[in-house]
Amino acid sequence: MTLRWEAFLDQVKERGEYNSRSEADRAARVVLALLGAHLVGEVRAQLAARLPEAFALILLNPLQSAEPLTPERFVRATTAWIEGATEATAAWDVSAVLSTVADAADDELLQEILLQLPAGYDLLFGRPQIH
Repeated sequence: MTLRWEAFLDQVKERGEYNSRSEADRAARVVLALLGAHLVGEVRAQLAARLPEAFALILLNPLQSAEPLTPERFVRATTAWIEGATEATAAWDVSAVLSTVADAADDELLQEILLQLPAGYDLLFGRPQIH
């Protein structure tokens, strides 16, 4: 089921403790653009189908990445794309957005997403895996 834009942003806003939806929106757009660069094929399409249309389009038309970023580099890239962000605030942004994305995906889709990402992303999604 596709989340409504307002519901998605309200979850990100609450988790990120943002003062406004616009702050949550900015974080969501950056994190989803970076995430989209790491996902391919049916997995990316299935996740996009569960997100509000505006965010689905960002996921489906991602930033380009020459190689998959480690979780640490993903947070650093987020820092670079959000004006005034530090690594600490970017880690907070990533967590707020990706935990909301994890809730939108079922467990099976989340596992498929994690298989396409370098080790350690399970923590960014707020779903630690037992190895």
